[in-house]
Amino acid sequence: MRPGHDPGEDDHGERLPGWLAHWLAASRAGLYARRVSDAVVQLEAGRLEGALEGEVLVLRGVPYARPPMQGLRWRSPEPHPGWHGRRPAQRFAASASQNPPIVPITRRLLGSPSAGSEDCLTLNVWAPRRKGQPRPVMVWIHGGAFVLGSATTSLYDGRRLARAGDAIIVTINYRLGALGFLSHPALREGPDAIVPNLGLRDQIAALEWVRDNIADLGGDPGNVTIFGESAGAMSVGCLLAAPAARGLFRRAILQSGAASNVSDEATARRVVEILLDELGLPHDISPERLRALPVGQILAAQQRASFKLDFRLGRLPFQPSVDGDLLPAQPLDLLAKQDAPVAEVMLGTNRDEWRLFLLGDRALTRLDEAGFRKRLQGILGAVSGPDCDATLERALETYGPALGSVTQRWCAFQADRVFHAPAALLADRLTERGSMVRLYRFDWAPPLFGGLTGAFHGIEIPFVFGTVRDGVLGAALGWQPEVRKLSLHTGRAWLAFAKHGDPTHEHLPEWPLWSSARRPGLLLGPGGGPAEGLPNATAGFFEPLLRAAAA
Repeated sequence: MRPGHDPGEDDHGERLPGWLAHWLAASRAGLYARRVSDAVVQLEAGRLEGALEGEVLVLRGVPYARPPMQGLRWRSPEPHPGWHGRRPAQRFAASASQNPPIVPITRRLLGSPSAGSEDCLTLNVWAPRRKGQPRPVMVWIHGGAFVLGSATTSLYDGRRLARAGDAIIVTINYRLGALGFLSHPALREGPDAIVPNLGLRDQIAALEWVRDNIADLGGDPGNVTIFGESAGAMSVGCLLAAPAARGLFRRAILQSGAASNVSDEATARRVVEILLDELGLPHDISPERLRALPVGQILAAQQRASFKLDFRLGRLPFQPSVDGDLLPAQPLDLLAKQDAPVAEVMLGTNRDEWRLFLLGDRALTRLDEAGFRKRLQGILGAVSGPDCDATLERALETYGPALGSVTQRWCAFQADRVFHAPAALLADRLTERGSMVRLYRFDWAPPLFGGLTGAFHGIEIPFVFGTVRDGVLGAALGWQPEVRKLSLHTGRAWLAFAKHGDPTHEHLPEWPLWSSARRPGLLLGPGGGPAEGLPNATAGFFEPLLRAAAA
């Protein structure tokens, strides 16, 4: 009932007969009581009151661990103690503490995340309320270069996906940046140690929550699919290999991310030392003193350190690292030794991944051939060893003028290095261990700016969730027939994979299994269908370099 509305009036303000007014008031009261009752669930930690949106129960801001604040900063996530009475769960909780995006349009594309806080270990659930068999569960891990992002943005609204596939959708927050991915041997000793890879440990704690609670919401804890994009997909690549995550999920989907973004111990140590330099602190500082710093001071130093570590060139300083514990070795090495890796994996990339990042690279407008060569030399020097000069010449030939302008060549080089080649390498490694792997490439490009954006990084996300009609993209594109069709077919493929391990459905051609010889997969977009030689013709340049680095 709207505020100030007389139950004796109809919706046009006209007076109703007394008996009808009383009946209407009682009906409204009964309907409200039913909705509140249907939206209350009893979980292990206590009762939650969510919201019914159509036939989908939505629980927002559900804590899956204690707030990692004060003395719990930089410590492993601890189980939440629970609560007494009924806890409201209609509003999103805070996102992880983070700096705002460097490129303003990124904020517009991702939506407006809630205000950041260290009290961020929460998740959100969309669960159909229809009775039936236990439903498949899909747990989303958001991207954002491990330094930004949120489970609360409108792109990740799980209502349409849950309703379309009769599946339960879960989105999770986890610690980011220096608060989630700080690793240094000197800080890992003693009872006050700073624990490494906390962002990954948070994700595992969220999956444990799903295992322990999802049956009470109609989900099947034995049929959980983890899926994520960019840093979220890179997290999935780590979870595929991490011994502590075994048994917490059955299938995995990696969108524009693989298992190659993990720092070795020396690199992780250097990141911490540069962060401490930016904080004006000695390298032998105690964990106790670090915990006493204001979070804003840490975030400001984190941003300055990121620029010093070439964040704009696609390096991710605050990413997972080999720590001898959660990740005892590089994920690709761990996967090579696994007896029984995840049985079914789907992964892919977008055709023009790097075009999005041009918006934050102002120097690119002045890039000439000499500058292009210098950029390649700086990147290849870290991965090619003593053969740097020969590798550079091969790179200049592979990414030569035939690909177009210097900008187009740089985009092709970076897309292969960061996305296409790691995806193919992970597909090979999983296939060698017996996994059934299916690869896609998303080719749809919005007709914006004369097609300048291409099929950029992240464009597939709203097609998966069915949110392409919302937000900035919805306003720009409308719900055109080709957009609507691609969204429906993409979402159904993800749902089919989560249910059965095979994304093929009646509106898509047969989706081939990956093999390193033919490199087959499915193109999603105009004129899409089965193709070979994926994910990109030039990606083969980087694969030997990545394979050698992982050996």
